[in-house]
Amino acid sequence: MARRPLPRILSSGSASITRSREFARTAADSATDVLHPLIMITRGLRLLAGAGRQKWAATPKDRRGPTLFLVAACVLVVALVPYGTFTALVAVMAAAAWKGRARTPVRTGPDEAETARLRALYEALVPYFSTPDDPSPLFAHGGDWDQVFNDYEFDGDGRVSRLRVTYPAHFTDSEAASRARIEQLLHAKSGRGREYRFGWDEEGNQLVMSVLDALPTSIAAQRFVIAPGETVLGFTDDDAVQRTVPVSDGDETRDAPGVVWRTGARTTEPHLLIVGQPGSGTTTLMRSIALQALQQGDILIIEGSGVGEYACFNGREGVLAVECGAAGALATLEWAAHETERRLIEANRARQAGHAVPEDTGRPLWILLDRPSVLGHLAAAGGGPDPQELLQVPLRHGRAASVTVVMTEQLDSLDGLNDTVRTHTRARVVLGHCSPAQIESVLGLEPHTTPTPDVPPGRGYARLGNGPVLRIQVPATPDPYDDATSEAQRQTVLGLLPGRRTAIEASAPDPAAAETATDSVALEAVAVSD
Repeated sequence: MARRPLPRILSSGSASITRSREFARTAADSATDVLHPLIMITRGLRLLAGAGRQKWAATPKDRRGPTLFLVAACVLVVALVPYGTFTALVAVMAAAAWKGRARTPVRTGPDEAETARLRALYEALVPYFSTPDDPSPLFAHGGDWDQVFNDYEFDGDGRVSRLRVTYPAHFTDSEAASRARIEQLLHAKSGRGREYRFGWDEEGNQLVMSVLDALPTSIAAQRFVIAPGETVLGFTDDDAVQRTVPVSDGDETRDAPGVVWRTGARTTEPHLLIVGQPGSGTTTLMRSIALQALQQGDILIIEGSGVGEYACFNGREGVLAVECGAAGALATLEWAAHETERRLIEANRARQAGHAVPEDTGRPLWILLDRPSVLGHLAAAGGGPDPQELLQVPLRHGRAASVTVVMTEQLDSLDGLNDTVRTHTRARVVLGHCSPAQIESVLGLEPHTTPTPDVPPGRGYARLGNGPVLRIQVPATPDPYDDATSEAQRQTVLGLLPGRRTAIEASAPDPAAAETATDSVALEAVAVSD
């Protein structure tokens, strides 16, 4: 059977079709420009009618009669007034034109660049969220990303700042390695150099990724409003903790979410371990803790590095000793062990006798030990015991004896800590740039945020016992004797230090006492001569 030829309009090419489309589009644009006022007034009348209908529907039935009578009276008055009908018509047209004017269109979706970013994220997640035998896959190459990206936001640079991902139920979200792969991929595709938080909803099969703002570094050491037995380690995100602490931040006073560490007889985390890289702010945190501890009790400072970072505490009220050498550190730790035992014995005797615990036994004693690994090497070279062995008694029984141990150590020297220190230091802080694996080795859990490559001093993570891993920024507490410290910070730290201890002045001899002493000496001489 022979084919019938195509119509001329289809066989002569597409040039005439293109010209016809351009002519129709031009005619439609011209008609729209000419009829734009009429379209605007019509749209306004429709909006006014809809508003009137809603107003009438919201009017109670018992008030509709009087309202209708009032409207009819107004229409009658307008009709009887000279030029009233014309004025009313002009007013209605003006109101309709104003109501139906063209407004800036509300953006309801991403633009082309943002769509391309979401498409790239979707395609990158396909190998991790898809299986060959899935009958209706959520993730497939060339699929619809709108089904899995329910909520998304972008920053001023066009990068994703918040994203909610719906993943299939067969994904192994209960395995840490699987979650880590997805978090690493989203971190790389969304832009490095920012800190992301990942929230996994295993029940709803949803993952929420959000960009976190940097924690403020402007909060300096100060007198924090806290209860006895509490210490402010630093400050974290607003939604991470339920408690805020009033702080002075520059010229203003505000409430900041604080990481508060509780010590005492009823705490579950009586001792603290601070870990960090060199220059990460571990010494700054130790100084901040020392300033707060002096408000409640006495402190012993043992510096293993021997640099003199705690020289400002020498001779202050409440500071029992500041030791830098190996021999003095061992003697101080040995005294601390005997003091812990004495406190336990005195408290036990008081309770058995039904008396209150003596005041010297209940006063908190803080042992601040910086870099015990260095002291261990020096003690081993000198043939002395390891300082960590002398800490066993304060670590094991410190909670009952009101003795608190705070230790700082560098990340590369953690292998030198013994089992007693690791077991009893359940409150821990990691400062500086560390990998997620290193943070997990110290805190026991990986953080829910991605560490940034460049962090200021005092920035890190904290975990108190079995609690969550929190971001933390330590209050700025520099060494006041350091030349790099500004004058304002120097005066702030010096103002928080207690006064210096004054030597006991020798009193003038009492004449009556001198006479009595002379008589007693004479009597003894007489007795001897006899």
